[in-house]
Amino acid sequence: MKKSPLLLALLPLAFASVDAAELPGGGISAEQLSRHVRMLASDAFEGREPASAGEDRTVAYLSEELRKAGVQPGGDNGGWTQAVPLVRAQVAGPVSAQLRIAGKTQPLANGDDVVLQTLQPVEKVTVQDAPLVFVGYGIDAPERGWDDYKGVDLAGRIAVVLVNDPDFETEPGDFDGRGMTYYGRWTYKYEELARKGALGVLIVHETAPAAYGWATVRASGLSPVFDIERADAASYHTHLRGWMQRELAVSLFERAGLDFEAEKKKAQGRDFEPVALGDAALSASFQVKREQVISRNVVGRLEGAQRPQETVIYSAHWDAFGKGEPDAEGDRIRHGAVDNATGVAAVLELARVYAAGPRPQRSLLFIALTAEEKGLLGATHYAAHPLAPLETTAAVINVEMLSPDGPTRDIASWGKGRVSLEQALADAAAARGRTYSPDPNLEAGFFYRADHFAFARMGVPALTVGAGLDRVQGGVESGRALRDTYFANCYHQPCDAWKPDWDASGQAQDVTLLYDLGHGIANSSQWPQWQDGSEFKAARDASADARE
Repeated sequence: MKKSPLLLALLPLAFASVDAAELPGGGISAEQLSRHVRMLASDAFEGREPASAGEDRTVAYLSEELRKAGVQPGGDNGGWTQAVPLVRAQVAGPVSAQLRIAGKTQPLANGDDVVLQTLQPVEKVTVQDAPLVFVGYGIDAPERGWDDYKGVDLAGRIAVVLVNDPDFETEPGDFDGRGMTYYGRWTYKYEELARKGALGVLIVHETAPAAYGWATVRASGLSPVFDIERADAASYHTHLRGWMQRELAVSLFERAGLDFEAEKKKAQGRDFEPVALGDAALSASFQVKREQVISRNVVGRLEGAQRPQETVIYSAHWDAFGKGEPDAEGDRIRHGAVDNATGVAAVLELARVYAAGPRPQRSLLFIALTAEEKGLLGATHYAAHPLAPLETTAAVINVEMLSPDGPTRDIASWGKGRVSLEQALADAAAARGRTYSPDPNLEAGFFYRADHFAFARMGVPALTVGAGLDRVQGGVESGRALRDTYFANCYHQPCDAWKPDWDASGQAQDVTLLYDLGHGIANSSQWPQWQDGSEFKAARDASADARE
């Protein structure tokens, strides 16, 4: 494969070393990685919920470990943290919800039939007999010639919407085949339906297109929701939002004289038009506890020796889901070991190894971001209030969900980013006798579900790196089976916990590649780039003068 001038410039610097032990500080240590995960995922950290006692312990631990690693504070006012003002909203007390259709009323159990919440600035949600209308995938994409709304008036109505994109179950069409676009994300659907003036939104949960089961929806939906502070919160959010079980949707459509699968099939074409669900109406009522809180990103800095105004960022989110309902063993803590204590451990270990060696030409930031699980809020805040100029931030290398199951032959990144960093990662892997695997699960939309996306939207070349599937012991079949089991049983659940039989040797190999990748960029005068066809290229090109 012909390499770009950028890659040729990076290769001699990034990938000259073959022996991982040649890295400063003795190289990336599996023992250190496992130690960090064991601590961060322990009961003492209470699931690392933002704005909780668990956050206080997490921030203290991360700050101290960065100090011990030998980097400098990179946060506000010479400290280790960047304040992230947030709004926290939580359902207070019981939720009353009923569905009325064809003269009959069906009570709905919050958590079982639906999950309901709000981010509007209200103390109580009250919806009385709001009509339901099916709006397909809820997409308005003029550049793709797609409009699911066709001018429908949604004022006072609850929109029922499908998850993912129209292409998920069809031949490749207007939405890039099975690879989810941003239009498939639940966050987009909530935002778009607020723009359309809907009173509320119910997303129909289906496991395959959502890429997770109802247990994940329930755990997330019954937890507090967070947002950045918005002057327009009343219009930015619908009054009511949430999810409904597929079985409930099928029954609802049937009672409205419709076939769910037939209507979904219609929604997969651009001629789809919204359809009222008979005389179906939703009523719901619950109290809301809403408060302003301050969470924190934790930031370490290593100043560049030659061009300190230019920056490379390593990042990972430190937050998990705190405490929830007990599992079968009575455990209420969502420990967040794989997701994402493994990523935070990688950032800490990278800080230690870099600090032990000669300073690179460009500065490095090591950031543990808050509130990723709440909508990439810590990353979004940083991108709006950067501690180093985004125009001269060369790259963001974000780390997510490294494997506890030993080494793999490959390493992967999330989504198809159309960014030169993907090929640079492939070259780094090849230099150490490994391979690069594009995201094997594009339909899950992981590109839009990780913190690098907040930077990408601002034009900064960014990617999220995660574990490959081709296990040295067992191959791809074994790796896929372990991955599928994790997402089915432990994702956002208490069983995502550190275990004594974890094999972190594969994590150490992966983090070594991340060192190689970042080291090459930090010691180069070249700039990673978005490729033609990337939706982020224009934003980066607009600041080109700052990099001349």
